[in-house]
Amino acid sequence: AQLSCLARLLAAKNLTADFGSFPPDLLLFFHPSEVRAGTCREFYTRASRGNLDLLPRGSSRRTRLLRGALTCLGVRGSRLEPQQLGSLGALVCDLEPATIPASGPAVLDNLKLCPTLTGAQQDALNALLLTGDTAYGDPSSWDLRTLQDLGPLVLALNQTTLSLVAEAVREDFRRSIVAAYSSQGHSQREKSLILLRAFAAASASAASHPRLKRSADRCPSEPITADSIPLLSSEELDLCLSNDFLIENLEAVLEQPITSGALKILKKKVDEFYRSGIPEEQLKRLGMLSRLYTEQEISRWPVTSSDTLLALLNPSGGQWKDSQVQQLLSRYLSLGGSLTGPLLREIGGERLCNLQEEQIQQIPAEAIRTAGPLNISLCSQTKKEQLYRKAREAFAGLASTPGPYYCRIQPYLGGAPAEDLKDLANSGVAINMDLDTFLALNPEELKKLSVTDVKNLLGKNLSELKEAENEPLVVSWVKIQSQWELDHVLGIGLQGGLQEPTGTASPACPTTLASVTSTATATTS
Repeated sequence: AQLSCLARLLAAKNLTADFGSFPPDLLLFFHPSEVRAGTCREFYTRASRGNLDLLPRGSSRRTRLLRGALTCLGVRGSRLEPQQLGSLGALVCDLEPATIPASGPAVLDNLKLCPTLTGAQQDALNALLLTGDTAYGDPSSWDLRTLQDLGPLVLALNQTTLSLVAEAVREDFRRSIVAAYSSQGHSQREKSLILLRAFAAASASAASHPRLKRSADRCPSEPITADSIPLLSSEELDLCLSNDFLIENLEAVLEQPITSGALKILKKKVDEFYRSGIPEEQLKRLGMLSRLYTEQEISRWPVTSSDTLLALLNPSGGQWKDSQVQQLLSRYLSLGGSLTGPLLREIGGERLCNLQEEQIQQIPAEAIRTAGPLNISLCSQTKKEQLYRKAREAFAGLASTPGPYYCRIQPYLGGAPAEDLKDLANSGVAINMDLDTFLALNPEELKKLSVTDVKNLLGKNLSELKEAENEPLVVSWVKIQSQWELDHVLGIGLQGGLQEPTGTASPACPTTLASVTSTATATTS
């Protein structure tokens, strides 16, 4: 949201021409109309180096960015030339799967820039690799270096491709992942676990995994350490790992690449150690184990501190289910806890929507102010209105400066009443509301906005309204507007408004409340 507002400010001050001095992330928020034709290739080449995840996949901004790049580079079909690929960079990640085989091996370097690939894109990638006509050759000839050179693409390899890789090569790669795991960050660890599961599924026999030397009682003769745990089978882990060792070294153990089966055994051992319930200080240490607890078990946790709740919600422990988070928050609030800005940021807007209306009412306005932008698009209309009122209170100090105020209040406008939207429209400052925000407005409140209000709100993004003319929210608004005003005030080709009665002259200017009032006054005087 801050980058979007900064881009809007630069455009307002005509400072967008010198884009070479701006970071690539900021360029993602520039409007195509601000990109000069003579420098568009350089612009999109630089913008493609930005973090595309800042723009939600499928959003109007991201779609508009790709469309502008393709137009600039003269792309006409599925095939992309090497020079075009060089300029598109990570923007290729949003193209149709047919682009991959049509563009050939040159597209692989671009695909390495993609945080994720769709299922269809992965299928197309595997089909290209299976031809053997790439720099990597036939999968049956791959060695450890080849798998390492594939980089992030190895995450997209399917079982068909992996099964062609020699078993010894797969095992070498698996061991290299385990060796590097302890020094990796959270996101990279998640990818490593995905790889370990994929390579395990492709292995013909579990016997290929190395094991520590066993003694007569089936436990390793060497002492168990945290580092050796990934080399133990689930049976060995259950039989040989002591509860005392686990509790004393819990953080070090959870630092290892552990399969889901092994995690269940670790949870069982933790529960055996704390038979009367896990103390609050120990809840903070659970990490990824916490995600294995049921809603009923969570309902008994002594979560009284915001520090405990923040530790449990830390994304480094993996994904929670929404129902688990709901129970965790309910337990915290029932024990007298209060939701703060940092907590709201960890909870996220989507899960915030799962709170009961009474719980949302307990959120202090100060928490909204310090939480940063929250995505509340999945909330019910009632909850959107609750959160909007809190946001309006939180940012009331900025109300006299419409630009900064809009930047902060924008995520919550889905709950705004018409009178507040009119105030923004008539603030005298270019709001330039993006289409995604406009389409998220309350339909009933939007119907109360005039054609001029909508024009002022959208500003330079007005032309995009034509592209959304079939959206139900737009259709319902258009059908109650004067077609004459749609034609002469907006002038973007929207159809379906109210026609003037036959024989009635068109108004010389848009009808507004002020003009109606002045006419009525003149008639009565």
